[in-house]
Amino acid sequence: MSKNASSADVCLQNTDNNDATWLDTELQGSQFKDHRLGKRLRQLMQNLWSGVGMSIPFACQDCANTKAAYYFLDNSNVSESEIFAGHVQSTTERFAAIKGMVLVLQDATEFS
Repeated sequence: MSKNASSADVCLQNTDNNDATWLDTELQGSQFKDHRLGKRLRQLMQNLWSGVGMSIPFACQDCANTKAAYYFLDNSNVSESEIFAGHVQSTTERFAAIKGMVLVLQDATEFS
C-alpha cells in the first residue's frame, strides 16, 4: 500500500491481478437500462466507501458529486432493487461457497 492510499482505497483496487476489483464484482449484478446510471452508482459507492459513516455531502466532498448522488437516488429510472441487485447476487454467491453454518450478526444498538 502506498503512503497516500487509505484502507478504503485498497479494498477498491485490483488485488489479484485480474480486471475486476471488489467493487466491480459487488456491483456486477446491478444492471440499468442506461449504462451511465451504472457508472454513477459505482462513483457513489466509491465515495461512500471512502467516507464510511459520513453523510452524502461529506462523503462526496464537493457540490457537483453531492448533487449527482441525490439526482441518482431521486431518478425515476432507478429502483432500490436495481441498486441492491449486485450486492444481493454477490452475497448469495459468497454464502453458497461456504460449507456449514453462516452467522449473520446484527447490531441494533442506537445512540441518542
